[in-house]
Amino acid sequence: MVCMRTITATEAARKFSDLLDAIESGERVTITRGRTPIALIGPAPRYTGADLRAALERAEPLDDEFESDVLKARAVMDDEVRNPWDDA
Repeated sequence: MVCMRTITATEAARKFSDLLDAIESGERVTITRGRTPIALIGPAPRYTGADLRAALERAEPLDDEFESDVLKARAVMDDEVRNPWDDA
C-alpha cells in the first residue's frame, strides 16, 4: 500500500532527511507552497538486469552501416585537450 501525505515546502526543507526516508520506504509526498501543490515526490523506479535485457530485446537492431557511421563521426572529432582560459 502506498501512503500519501501533504507537507509544506518549509516542512520539507526542515525535515528533508526524514522526507527522503519516507519516500524510500514507498511513501508519496505532495509538497505545497501557500496551499498550492508544487511537487509530488515518490520512490524512484528500481531496475534490474532483466529490465535492461527486456529493453534491449525491444530495441531496433543496428543497421549494417552503423560501425562505418561511428568511425566517420569520430574522424571529424578533435580529441585535443585545450585550456578553456586561453580564449578568455
